[in-house]
Amino acid sequence: MLKSKTFVKKSRSGGVMKVVREHYLRDDIGCGWALCVECAAFAAKAAPRAQEPEEGAGPAGLLQARPGARSGLCDGGAPHVVMPDSNVVLHQIDLLEDPCLLNVVILQTVLQEIRHRSAPVYKRLRDIIATPQKHFYAFTNEHHRDTYVEQEKGESSNDRNDRAIRVAARWYNQHLAKASEESGRNENGDPPTVLLVTNDRENREKARAEGLQAYTVEEYVRSLLDNPELIDRLALASEQDVVESRVIFPEHLPLSQLQQGVRSGRFVQGTFLASRENYLEGTLRVRGDGDSDKEVLIQGLQHLNRAMHDDIVCVEMFPEERWVAPSSLVLHDEGVAGDVAEENEEDVLKAESGKMRRPTGKVVGIIKRNSRPLCGMLMPSPIKEATRHLFTPADRRMPRVRVETRQAASLQAHRIVVAIDGWLRHSRYPNGHFVRSLGECGDKETETEVLLLEHDVPHQPFSQAVLACLPPPTFSITAEDQAGREDLRALSICSVDPPGCTDIDDALHCKPLDNGNTEVGVHIADVSYFIRPGNALDEEASLRGTTVYLCEKRIDMVPELLSSNLCSLRSNVDRLAFSCIWEMTPKAEIVSTRFTKSIINSKASLTYAEAQLMMDDAGRKDPVTSSLRGLNSLAKILKQRRIQNGALTLASPEVRFHMDSETHDPIDLQTKELKETNSMVEEFMLLANISVAERIVNEFPECALLRRHPAPPPSNYDILVKAAKSKNIEIQVDSAKALAESLDRAAVPGAPPYLNTLLRILATRCMMQAIYFCSGMEPDTHHYGLATAIYTHFTSPIRRYSDVIVHRLLAVCVGADPTYPALTDKQKQQQLCNNLNYRHKMAQYAQRSSVAFHTQLFFKSKGVVSEEGFVLFVRKNAVVVLIPKYGLEGTVFFDSKDLKLNVTFDEEGPTLCVEGIALNMFDRVCVRVSLDSSNLQHQRIRMHLVRPEIPGYNPAESTPWGSPSPRPKKPRQH
Repeated sequence: MLKSKTFVKKSRSGGVMKVVREHYLRDDIGCGWALCVECAAFAAKAAPRAQEPEEGAGPAGLLQARPGARSGLCDGGAPHVVMPDSNVVLHQIDLLEDPCLLNVVILQTVLQEIRHRSAPVYKRLRDIIATPQKHFYAFTNEHHRDTYVEQEKGESSNDRNDRAIRVAARWYNQHLAKASEESGRNENGDPPTVLLVTNDRENREKARAEGLQAYTVEEYVRSLLDNPELIDRLALASEQDVVESRVIFPEHLPLSQLQQGVRSGRFVQGTFLASRENYLEGTLRVRGDGDSDKEVLIQGLQHLNRAMHDDIVCVEMFPEERWVAPSSLVLHDEGVAGDVAEENEEDVLKAESGKMRRPTGKVVGIIKRNSRPLCGMLMPSPIKEATRHLFTPADRRMPRVRVETRQAASLQAHRIVVAIDGWLRHSRYPNGHFVRSLGECGDKETETEVLLLEHDVPHQPFSQAVLACLPPPTFSITAEDQAGREDLRALSICSVDPPGCTDIDDALHCKPLDNGNTEVGVHIADVSYFIRPGNALDEEASLRGTTVYLCEKRIDMVPELLSSNLCSLRSNVDRLAFSCIWEMTPKAEIVSTRFTKSIINSKASLTYAEAQLMMDDAGRKDPVTSSLRGLNSLAKILKQRRIQNGALTLASPEVRFHMDSETHDPIDLQTKELKETNSMVEEFMLLANISVAERIVNEFPECALLRRHPAPPPSNYDILVKAAKSKNIEIQVDSAKALAESLDRAAVPGAPPYLNTLLRILATRCMMQAIYFCSGMEPDTHHYGLATAIYTHFTSPIRRYSDVIVHRLLAVCVGADPTYPALTDKQKQQQLCNNLNYRHKMAQYAQRSSVAFHTQLFFKSKGVVSEEGFVLFVRKNAVVVLIPKYGLEGTVFFDSKDLKLNVTFDEEGPTLCVEGIALNMFDRVCVRVSLDSSNLQHQRIRMHLVRPEIPGYNPAESTPWGSPSPRPKKPRQH
């Protein structure tokens, strides 16, 4: 049936145009009920076709006659069908995902609205519909002859959609009643009842006036006879939770005012980053003039104004006379006793000096909330029979959350997931609801799940759609695959990687030429051959963005068949590759560069240590060893040239765990030792990335995927310059070259050699994050740390999706593959870059958390140890100590309730004076290290000062707490 509508529209020139819109209606769209005889003939084939635009479930989600959930709203718990409106779906998606909730009709009207309002919720809803066990049915009411409604004159789109939902509910009731008669009725003798679930009072009243059964979501959930625990998963309505009469926070401005304020320059917009060390402080990073970024400091509960970590917020800047310095205080919101009263905030946060003042402001509104669920533990209320409790997130940057639950007793000592519903002006904490339990705190699998969820790392098993894109495990290279490829199997190619590496991306070769020059090749796994643009495998890889390396586990970006087998450049097997080949002079000057798709056969898969032993063995003359020596000789020249050009050589303490083969507990922890071969591989990977970047940006100046490293704002270096000055060392920060030369010169007679490493570690902390970007969206391509004008990622396509895109661009450049629309769309490329930047950042955080957890396990078995370390930072009430042996940082506090010490802080030093004993940055100290397990959620490494000895300070009796932040072992990345 064709339904058309004609309306008049004025053209730009003032003329009148008649516009006809056609809308096709059908009567062969199935209702989805399994026992419906009328719809049985076409439900399986017609419904999926109608639902294609909405990506519905098709017949897999057929409604059942005997659902699992029984409702007291239906006589005797008779079968029923739930039909939620858009707002219920949007705000109660956690509830809809519960396995107990079955037999739900999702209307096309609702699907369309959810798709426009929230992409994450839309994806979750699609996943539910596609799960046969959930029996969610997507009904295409907008194309059904009996359920389609036109928008009436003067009727809002929202009112029209509400009316469409009521019409669909009424049709379902009549249709199911008729279907029930024809099928002989179900076992209970009645047709399924359709329950319209909406929290909109006006819509609910209209539905009831039309004879429909309509309820709020809370009324429905409370009516479930067999699942009372579902009430805990109910997202709280904000207007129901005003319990304090006093307004604590200023009101957020409406979105329209925020947008107007940003346009006019009155407000600045950016992502809020909460401090890990002080819950009363955070920063907003915004784009400054030119190409530099700047940070806005925000201090105090009132000025933070309910902003949470990773929220996109608007900030009103203060005049310069109100700018303040970052707080030197380490302050954790450990519980009600740990709260700082508002009247004391000024004393807690007051700046001691004006020299470190930063641009300062206050949050006036939230543009977009960080909606990621939180992992953590409940703090049960001391009031017996209470249902309201505080939830403490594992991430210290997030606030505690008020949660309603009746399961507090059974959830104690468990890690749970909580979703935030909102944060009222009247409440010290946001409101949230219980989602699910992950398991007992401390259990390895539970803790791994926590850190993956906490850092939003996609880790679900690969779907059948993704696996269907893979070649068979028996895949072998055919003559057709070799067509157009250069055969390099005769070369002495080898790979050099960390021990235990199975996803080998890169291999190298070096061959002398007759003219006295050298041919050098970097050969990279041709992953793009197996991942075709736009298929399910490609979409999943682009979503994941990167492989995540944990201490005991690897979360692959692509299925293992590719990552550890068909793509991995293992030795003595033919592999497809993309090769970058240079001709170089003996002085490592590049004579020519070429790129080619190739087929290779690696002659050896070596670890760094194995490659080093081969090169050091003077008796070895085999081709692979000769190749390694040639590569190493050239790499030294390349590295020296990079450093002369201003490339930074920074440092971070990286650790490696040695695991027990049976228990998988860490039995040893040591810092990573770097060999010449590490540097050798790194140099040629850097050179390949630079060469590829130059080629693709010449061919695709508007849509090349590149990587830039912004120069830090000068204020970032304040702490480095001040710390060096305290040791009579001058650090120049005018440019990367000046900084690199200053660090090379930095030395103090009689000081430990590790002082230079400490300065480089501190310099690393001053750096900005390197980011991916689309060349057509950003004029500045410079990479500050590498001191190169252009850079990209080409050398690790097994573990980085950025490299897959770069391979595709390069393949077009050399005529190996055709282009496709998304590859040359700079808007889509930039959106992809934004996701990749986010995924890489979260992967780094997850890796650090994994190291921290395994460090705790190590010290749990090791007990109390005393180790030498260095003061890395001096705070107002504590010092941060780095132990080089373990690459471990911890905080020694001097202001706990058990210590009565005379403590003074001099910001100029910075110096912390405790009972007359001065502690400065880079001082050598001895600390006692142990694991504090008193807090199940935040078990932490405790550090107590042993030397220098402080009168009245007994490390065996004091109970200050510390918060470790060791750095993870990580793969090569620039």
